[in-house]
Amino acid sequence: MSRKNYVNEILMNKNHNSQNSRRKFIKKTALGSAMIGSLSSFDLLAETQVKKVENLGGLHLKMTGYDYQRVKPFFDQKVGIKDCTFEMVKSGGIGDMNTNVFNGPQTFDVTEIGILPFIIAYVNDEFRDYKLLPIFPLRMFRHKSIFIHADGPIKRPEDLKGKRIGTPGYSSSSLTWIRGMLQDEYGISPNDVQWVIANKDSSADVSGKRSAQEQVFPKEISIRNGTPGKDESDLLLSGEVDALFHAAQPKEFIMGNPKIVRLFKNSKKSEQEYFLKTGIFPIMHAVAVKSELLNNNPWLAKSIFDAYAKAKKMDYQHMMKLGWAYDTLPWYGQEFEETKSVMGKNFYSYGYENNRNVLETICRYAFEQGLIKGQISFEDLFFKPSSVLSEK
Repeated sequence: MSRKNYVNEILMNKNHNSQNSRRKFIKKTALGSAMIGSLSSFDLLAETQVKKVENLGGLHLKMTGYDYQRVKPFFDQKVGIKDCTFEMVKSGGIGDMNTNVFNGPQTFDVTEIGILPFIIAYVNDEFRDYKLLPIFPLRMFRHKSIFIHADGPIKRPEDLKGKRIGTPGYSSSSLTWIRGMLQDEYGISPNDVQWVIANKDSSADVSGKRSAQEQVFPKEISIRNGTPGKDESDLLLSGEVDALFHAAQPKEFIMGNPKIVRLFKNSKKSEQEYFLKTGIFPIMHAVAVKSELLNNNPWLAKSIFDAYAKAKKMDYQHMMKLGWAYDTLPWYGQEFEETKSVMGKNFYSYGYENNRNVLETICRYAFEQGLIKGQISFEDLFFKPSSVLSEK
């Protein structure tokens, strides 16, 4: 059936389908809550915090993600998806989104997803229920994510060799990027340190409960569990570990404890130098869409991609025109201009042709670090033909 005929048929049955869709959605949400208790509050959001955007009719999509400024136009009903209506639900955390997709009720048609957990599920578990689109709602440099004791033995990256590294999760996207960067830039492999896994995560209220794909441990590394009841800050302050690798920021650092400092004192400068040398702006999250939906409606990939690109462009325009006035930071404008001078105008780029180096690197890290059982080409992760999805 052609796209035009498909849309016309949907429009003719719009009222009937919308009622059925609503009943199915409520039923599926209830089932998800019963199946996975840890996701109960997350699934309830699908009924209590949804916002609809009407466009041209056609498919109705259930979507979720964080409400970043570059995605917020979906939540504010300021951007639409061609030939679709949608509900956009604010996520409770990336761990919840990962679990919902890989081991849960798969509540959403379109979802933000951790890129490394997706790679692990795709290779190790032959997961094919969703495909990625080259949309990257979260990217972050990771030099800032290494913390040390102010009075400890570590003064420079090379000092990490032979030391004990604490972390709340081993195989997350952020930890994989940190280990890869340290090996490529400073010659420190994951086998050169001892890993201590904290059984409490002080950032759990931000990231949600970690999925199984974030707790994959290669056999070749030295690893043990930290003292029960201690979070990652406690491990460092007590001397049980010498450094922390943390996707967010440890609780005691946020609270201003002077005993916890960053390894890279001027992490901004280190990250800019890293980008200028490698061209890598690490990708943390991507956007995944149900494979069946894409296979039955191949035009949908471009509609979704264009909508995310438009939302991000609206954020760029806001930063350029009024961001400096609305934001609380006093040097917001100067920071925006400096970022563009270092990384280019479209520094938060989508599409995989202009992110080929970054995507090849994260796939290489996943294999080199023993997180996946075989090598993979990043193109396999994406719905084809993703190569034609590019920003204007």
